[in-house]
Amino acid sequence: MNIIFVLLIGWLILNIHFANKQLFYREVQENLVELEGLIAHQKDNNWPEPNLVTTKLSKVLDGMYLSLDNAKYLKIISNSDKEILEKLTSKLRLYPQDETYRFSNLTQEDKKNFELLQSKLRDAQLGLNITIYNDWKSFMSKSKVLEESIEVPLDNKD
Repeated sequence: MNIIFVLLIGWLILNIHFANKQLFYREVQENLVELEGLIAHQKDNNWPEPNLVTTKLSKVLDGMYLSLDNAKYLKIISNSDKEILEKLTSKLRLYPQDETYRFSNLTQEDKKNFELLQSKLRDAQLGLNITIYNDWKSFMSKSKVLEESIEVPLDNKD
């Protein structure tokens, strides 16, 4: 009976880890890929609907908060991974994003900063038409590259 109980607990722990990682892949990684594509589309079309980008960034941040809170609550994320993701979240918060009932107004500098973010997302292998794996090591590697590439402050350097 004890063996069955230990196996059941082990299986539950593995499922919790799996479910938490799926949250990061779906709510953060997939939204970052979509953000890259939206920025590219806006840039290629002279920014006809900039709020598509700010709305998607808000979804990325919401996913990041949800996923990090869940991982911290369950104590299933390493301190180094948590630190990377918290730094990335802080840097992404520097970009304009929508608030409840209010869209952001983007300046030319904001658009240039988003265009730089788009190239940084591609450099981190988080973009459309790039093979994305639902693998924790790969996700964290890409997150670290992205976090390190975003300079603070965001001042656009032409």
